[in-house]
Amino acid sequence: MQIVNIHDAKTHFSKLIEAVTQGEEIVIAKAGKPAAMLVPMQTQKPVRKPGAMKGKIKIATDFDSPLPDDLQAAFEGR
Repeated sequence: MQIVNIHDAKTHFSKLIEAVTQGEEIVIAKAGKPAAMLVPMQTQKPVRKPGAMKGKIKIATDFDSPLPDDLQAAFEGR
């Protein structure tokens, strides 16, 4: 854990943020006494709910059938 005074924190803010994004915690001190702390953000992945889109998505029965010849040729650059 790194301790930095307010003046140095203002001067080197970008470097401190970079250190925090790498997982380091930084204490900002005022007159030698801890006043604040920079810590990495805790990102949370959204909770996935199986079946949440049930009834909202329609898939055509022929979704995997071959493309028409002219469209297939366009995809192949012919």
